[in-house]
Amino acid sequence: MRNRKIRLIILLSTVLMLLFTSLNVIASYVKMTKTVEESIANQTLEAAISISSALDIEKYKKFLNDPVTDENYWELREYLNDAREKLGALHVYTLEIDNPRVSKAMIAGMPRDIKEGYIIGEVCTVPATQVSKAYAGHTYVTDVLEDLNYGSYLSVGAPIEDETGQIIAYLGIDIGVNTLNDIKGKVLENNALILVFNGVFILFVIVSFLFLQSWYQKEMAKEVGVTEDTYQGEIKTLITSVSSLRHDFINHIQVIHGLLQLGETKQAQQYLSSLSKEVQPIRSLKLNVEHPGLSILLQTKKIAAQNNNIDIDFTISRNSFEKIKTTDLIKVLSNLIDNAIDATIELPEGERKITICCTADDARYEFKVTNTGPTIVEKDQIFKQGFSTKSAEQGKIRGQGLFIVKEIVSKYNGEISISSTQDLETTAIVKIPLK
Repeated sequence: MRNRKIRLIILLSTVLMLLFTSLNVIASYVKMTKTVEESIANQTLEAAISISSALDIEKYKKFLNDPVTDENYWELREYLNDAREKLGALHVYTLEIDNPRVSKAMIAGMPRDIKEGYIIGEVCTVPATQVSKAYAGHTYVTDVLEDLNYGSYLSVGAPIEDETGQIIAYLGIDIGVNTLNDIKGKVLENNALILVFNGVFILFVIVSFLFLQSWYQKEMAKEVGVTEDTYQGEIKTLITSVSSLRHDFINHIQVIHGLLQLGETKQAQQYLSSLSKEVQPIRSLKLNVEHPGLSILLQTKKIAAQNNNIDIDFTISRNSFEKIKTTDLIKVLSNLIDNAIDATIELPEGERKITICCTADDARYEFKVTNTGPTIVEKDQIFKQGFSTKSAEQGKIRGQGLFIVKEIVSKYNGEISISSTQDLETTAIVKIPLK
């Protein structure tokens, strides 16, 4: 079932990746073609303005006074035809715009041998929106127009002004859709690498996202695993300690019960008295600690120490210690206290002592664990992975605790120091800066 879900997720991710890549390429293509159309239209408009300004105004005024196909007409037509051929345009022509709805074609730039189809005063196909702009004295640009007679084309228009600046006509230029497509094709060909790059970039982003998501999930799973191992280890220690207390309690009850059955009341009282003295060090496990994880850890270690007849004492600041992750705090103190317990139990019972101080101020956290025990000689080796001062035990890996502590302390830009004196006392200090 799980593999099926994973395959479904991978399939959906692949489909989405291809979809986004396709949409990106299509969007890039549409935007590029639109940009090409706008660029061609603007260049053509600039050409229209240039052609209109170079037109012989006096000849055109004479034509307007008497719009017939005389020599004056043919000279103007040849000028417009020459401009058309140089531009590679479909048509170059003049327009009469005397109302905001309809325009009339006056002179079309065509060779002399083409006489049909270009009538003076013929209604032009320029849309009313653009005619209205021209009537108001502005230039105009159309989208691609569909025409049954002349085919598909894009049209622009610029005013023709006389020497006083008065608009006497408009000069229009039509660019055929084939010319547009040729230019678009060349532009797209030249920018094909950009389209490919965009597609590859989107693929890279999506693959990177999936990779980071997978990596994050693995790291989270690893973090959860480490957290579970840490707390399970402490819970196992607590359960072992409670089981040991329960076992001892049963033994004590059996002894007292046996003495009473034998009628040895006085001996039973003496046994209870000695037992009371022995249990006296096991004081209340409740510690006044604000951090829940730290409170549980210290209570667990207190039971473990008391089971080994170790005098353990705590000094804990009223602070939440929230600037360090709970799992990191537990791993640091758990390893330091475990090392202290292991070292202390090598001494006679009366000499076993551990002191734990957890303090905090505005600048740093300080965790200090002091214990009686053998002097550490090789202090320069103790932080190396695999190094241990204790003898190897069957199935137990040694030399990991202080290495782990060192790694965590380094992560917080902190420092750790361990000192060991000749009077059988060892102190480990961890400092974590808060700024």
